[in-house]
Amino acid sequence: MEINDRDRQILAEAGINEQQVEKQLQNFKKGFPFARLAAAAAIGSGISRFSEDEINELAERFDEDKQYYELAKFVPASGAASRMFKSLFAFADGGDCDKDIKTFSENIHKFAFFDDLEEVIKSNGNNIDNLLKNNDIKTIINNLLKDGGLNYGNLPKGLLKFHKYDDGARLAMEEHLVEAALCGISDIHFTVSPEHAALFEKAARLLSPAYEKKFGIKFNITFSTQKKSTDTIAATIDNEPFRDNNGNLVFRPGGHGALIENLNDLKKEFVFIKNIDNVVPDKRKDDTIKFKKALCGLLFKLQQRTFEYMELLDAGSLTNAELDEIARFAKEELSIDIPDYFSTYSEIEKTDFLYERLNRPMRVCGMVKNEGEPGGGPYWVFDGDGVKSLQIVESSQVNHGDARQEEIFRKSTHFNPVDLVCATRDFKGNYFDLRQFVDPEAGFISKKSKDGRELKAMELPGLWNGAMADWITIFAEVPSTTFNPVKTVNDLLREAHQ
Repeated sequence: MEINDRDRQILAEAGINEQQVEKQLQNFKKGFPFARLAAAAAIGSGISRFSEDEINELAERFDEDKQYYELAKFVPASGAASRMFKSLFAFADGGDCDKDIKTFSENIHKFAFFDDLEEVIKSNGNNIDNLLKNNDIKTIINNLLKDGGLNYGNLPKGLLKFHKYDDGARLAMEEHLVEAALCGISDIHFTVSPEHAALFEKAARLLSPAYEKKFGIKFNITFSTQKKSTDTIAATIDNEPFRDNNGNLVFRPGGHGALIENLNDLKKEFVFIKNIDNVVPDKRKDDTIKFKKALCGLLFKLQQRTFEYMELLDAGSLTNAELDEIARFAKEELSIDIPDYFSTYSEIEKTDFLYERLNRPMRVCGMVKNEGEPGGGPYWVFDGDGVKSLQIVESSQVNHGDARQEEIFRKSTHFNPVDLVCATRDFKGNYFDLRQFVDPEAGFISKKSKDGRELKAMELPGLWNGAMADWITIFAEVPSTTFNPVKTVNDLLREAHQ
């Protein structure tokens, strides 16, 4: 790649070195390999199912032990809400009054933002019922989405009103504060886009005191943005650096996988991760809270035993019987693949093998029965050495042209709702460098456009996909009541959000 002084300045300002760019251009040329699916994870084969008594026991363990650990909640919240209003934008720009628009207008009184929208429209000398009577839905939508109205089309999801209560309405962000407080978590970290950071900070400042008083908790709410150094270069269709009309190199955000940097900087022992739009009102929070506690209680339990075994491995001088016991735990409780040739190893080789496999960050991921919702699924996947591990795999990572891979992909009984708890310290109390456990070959390439020209864009390995590929991974079934995402505005009309 030939670079000029302006290129060097752009790279320096972003904290990106030339070697990164060269590597990314090579990735465009060779592409990323498909995931090699070995089997779909299922109950009894990679996914644990717990009885009601076991769930209650794990949740109780969390409540008893949480005081001994540093806990935090990590919420990716940088996504703009524009996609949530795609059908409304299309109608406002001259599109047809389709089923989505009719559903929206017929149920407009049910939305949590109704009162705010009515106030804006009244300030312009009208009201919603009158506009509906005159079939003037466009004016309603323009007041909802555009500057001069509520401007919801330009805000992030976290700052939209999701749920109605007797004393008002709550933003999605507020529901995360309440959910954290009900779990006894005071540290909450939101990753936000730079243009919305000030709005989030203002909302936290204004809204958190009331919840602190209500729940007797003192929040530590922090924010970060995706690092410019994780942006990836755009390429032409011929895999050359893409330049804009002024001749400048074009970089694009690296996707949510870039947030492994933000998670790494957080430095909290146990971290809950959940998307900004997956929240419910208080009357429906019981399952969410119980299973969130249970997932972490399970992680407490498994990490404690892992650390006990790590202490023994670190001290050395274990017998074959003791090493085989640790291997059984790794296989049966942590879903770590123990190859047949392990039995042929010497005691030193077994010790080294187990030490390397157990000395990693750990995560427990909730998995929901697949009922047609989109999302990555749980699979056993081969790595480059033919070793199997549990991974969350997206459809775009699968070679659908391979009949056998497609068959495995279709057999998935569960999907990933992005409800996970992470343990980020080693048995000596040191934080892992989470960047060392990323599979760099799990990226994505897609086609976009700029200035009317087609380009190739690259996303880094997804946060809960390739960015955590080398973690110890445990999958546990959670009920569908814990998964209530809001992908379109009409999703707020679902029973779970009313």
